[in-house]
Amino acid sequence: MLARTLGMMTTATTPGAIDALPRVVAVEPNSEASRAGVRLGDEVLSIDGVRPRDILEWQTLVDGDEFVIEVRRDGIQLEVEIDKAPGERLGLEVHSALFDEVRTCDNHCEFCFIYQLPPNLRSSLYLKDDDYRLSFLFGNYTTLTRFTEADFERVVTEGLSPLNVSIHATDPDVRSEMLRNRRGASSLRWLDALLDAGVAVHGQVVVCPGINDGAVLDDTLATIADRYRALETVCVVPLGVSRYSTEARMRPHTTAEAAAVCDAVERWQDVLVALTGRRVVHASDEYYLAAGRPFPLREAYGDVPMYEDGVGMARTFEAEFTGISDDVTGPEEGFFSWVDAAPAEGYRAPRMADGDGWASVAIRPRASAPVGVLSGPLGAAVLRPLIAELGRDDVRVIEVENRFFGGNVGVAGLMVGEDIARTLAEQPEGHRYLVPDVCLNRGVFLDGTSPEDLPRPVEIIPTDGAALRSALDPDSIGGAS
Repeated sequence: MLARTLGMMTTATTPGAIDALPRVVAVEPNSEASRAGVRLGDEVLSIDGVRPRDILEWQTLVDGDEFVIEVRRDGIQLEVEIDKAPGERLGLEVHSALFDEVRTCDNHCEFCFIYQLPPNLRSSLYLKDDDYRLSFLFGNYTTLTRFTEADFERVVTEGLSPLNVSIHATDPDVRSEMLRNRRGASSLRWLDALLDAGVAVHGQVVVCPGINDGAVLDDTLATIADRYRALETVCVVPLGVSRYSTEARMRPHTTAEAAAVCDAVERWQDVLVALTGRRVVHASDEYYLAAGRPFPLREAYGDVPMYEDGVGMARTFEAEFTGISDDVTGPEEGFFSWVDAAPAEGYRAPRMADGDGWASVAIRPRASAPVGVLSGPLGAAVLRPLIAELGRDDVRVIEVENRFFGGNVGVAGLMVGEDIARTLAEQPEGHRYLVPDVCLNRGVFLDGTSPEDLPRPVEIIPTDGAALRSALDPDSIGGAS
């Protein structure tokens, strides 16, 4: 319950911080937090006298059954006494995963997509992090150039595993050049230390044509096989180039270059299987599309740990859509997933602000209406053969050209309302239009527009094959709100 007033206090904002204090954004009805008097908007000053720096420390502090939360409400400090049953949830969420200053990135990579964003987007999208905590919580990649002894001790002591590490090249000079940071030449020593300490690490190599492909890529994969074979996985992905890129050396792969990357990865897969019994390294689905090659069999990806990096997505979607697999692997992480006030419990912001399943916007057309499934060029290439196998002339794939970002950007997750609106304006009225939720964060597209702004009613469905199959089944229509 609320106890006593502790006095007045002014707020000081830490430069560069997400926010200096965790702010309560949700309180579960009938939870201990609700019974004790925690309210929406309360700022948490401390828990048992300790000011948590992030959600990791927060969870440790609230793990006990009895503790005191000091909050500030309307400028007044109050104490909230918590006395919950063993194992009971506290029942509140705060506005962010980090409460202290986010570890920003001091690299200046030519291929960094943050530098390729158009102007005038919401400011949170331009925040470039290199924070190991966000790697653990959200799957963000860290280069380890700002990693310290204290960070290493915390990772090992608190079991912050797995982490995601950007490798790009193991040659010190090439890596330093790519990161435009002299610490890039030496920071992979932390990768050695993490692996030696038993921390699970997923690696990533962003391949830039003419820079770290060819012999450099072979050297990187050879070093992984020799020195870093304990890595859980390594995904090899192509760089994305938007029309806002100012880097003269950055360009999309040619078909031959994409094929060469696939060949290199498959050669080293054979070596790694012989050494470790695991393939370890995988090329992203985008490489197989660019090379005009069929995707590897689904079994080649194991349990698809690199799904969010575009590795095994197509085969997983196919298995879900055809009913081969009952498991659903929907997108939970993403390039901009953490920056827009992701909730503390669950870590990741919902794609739509309300509800489960799929959501409708405006008035839904009749269930028997023709259906248009919207996706970016890469997603459309995966969807077309699956839709064709249905043998239904009432279902079509609608490719949304990404003019907003331009360049070679073709993933569904970067579709924006402006491009979807332009595409839908050319489509007939009265049809059902399905949009994947992966391009939304709390119901808003990256360009700040929402589904309500579109010229046709749309249905937002989860980005997995089972959800699309269900949405195309007339018997399932009508169960959604």
